Amino acid sequence: MSAPALPGDPPGGRRAALVWGVGVSVYFVAVIFRTSLGVAGLDAVDRFGVSASALSTFSILQLLVYAGMQIPVGLMVDRLGTKKVLALGAVLFTAGQLGFAFSSSYGMALASRALLGCGDAMTFISVLRLGSRWFPARRGPLIAQLAGLIGMAGNLVSTVIIARLLHGVGWTATFAGSAVAGAFVLVLTLLFLKDHPEGQEPVPVPHAGAAFVRRQIAAAWREPGTRLGMWVHFTTQFPAMVFLLLWGLPFLVEAQGLSQAVAGELLTLVVLSNMVVGLVYGQIVARHHGARLPLALGTIAVTAVFWGATIAYPGGRAPMWLLITLCTVLGACGPASVIGFDFARPANPPERQGTASGIVNMGGFIASMTTLLAVGVLLDATGDDYRIAFSTVFVLEALGVVQILRLRARTARRERDHLVASRVETVHVPA
Repeated sequence: MSAPALPGDPPGGRRAALVWGVGVSVYFVAVIFRTSLGVAGLDAVDRFGVSASALSTFSILQLLVYAGMQIPVGLMVDRLGTKKVLALGAVLFTAGQLGFAFSSSYGMALASRALLGCGDAMTFISVLRLGSRWFPARRGPLIAQLAGLIGMAGNLVSTVIIARLLHGVGWTATFAGSAVAGAFVLVLTLLFLKDHPEGQEPVPVPHAGAAFVRRQIAAAWREPGTRLGMWVHFTTQFPAMVFLLLWGLPFLVEAQGLSQAVAGELLTLVVLSNMVVGLVYGQIVARHHGARLPLALGTIAVTAVFWGATIAYPGGRAPMWLLITLCTVLGACGPASVIGFDFARPANPPERQGTASGIVNMGGFIASMTTLLAVGVLLDATGDDYRIAFSTVFVLEALGVVQILRLRARTARRERDHLVASRVETVHVPA
């Protein structure tokens, strides 16, 4: 069954789409900047003269900042609204991209990626909050998947345009030129974005300093739906993130013997698959709420099968058909991770949505950060044995699946209780 209309639901419509479009454009640019290192990994090795583990530190630091900012950003969104947080995020990730463009040392480049990660951390949660304020609740799963789809379009810009510019005009011109997009979306945000429709102002939440923050986080964490959402995000997102953000291109070129052009086309396939699957998953979850967990677990299982088949293929080099299949399957990881927010959303009231979304969003980025580090360290320790290094994916997948199975029944019971309570509340709403 699709989610029912709720009392006081925003009407949606054209105005909502325009305002949400401004917000999601900020996220689109943030993803371009976030993933631009994925196509510049080999260039970064040459520019800064670093090893595999040092190269992975770029992405690890960026994701460490991103993950560490999720709960503070969620609290900021709940307290300040989306416009202020998105504007601040655009300032920070644009400054980070500019700094990376002109970095002449490893340390300066690391600081720039950390700044970029801080700004990037402010975007997706803000866009989710913006969607819940402007569109009816029944549209929530589809709106969230559309946001993820547009973000993946930003990844597509990295794999197609940034990669070509990098090898055409060079490092500084590419990264500095792309920073113009950050300034553009900042202007759009300041001029056109509104936190909520007229007459849909949220109920003011009293703020009591550190005690309020602790209560807000504790209340969100106590909901089993928040924790289940975090583990779904943790387990589904990271294989594709690790592949796209850093290690996919080196793996395809160095371990599989492909040219950079062909490897770039396979990375593009991951992005295109993500965009198609995102639309499908969004429609399915919006219509059939019970499909959330089967979709998530199914994605995890299929990813594990083809990831294992690729790295275990006899001779070390997988055939092209298997690489194409793997990249197509990895495209489902992003849409599956967005399902995690669909467990947290009904479990938390509107004034706690940002905090709950921040907790969920930490999951996949913690898993990605851990795997990026493990792969880099193992590549250095084993003489670039990708078979051993890429096997770390199975450890985190196993941990995540155990937690998902542990929390699923508790979440289902809690959701039934919330549904009964909302129906009783709806009956007593005066006409």
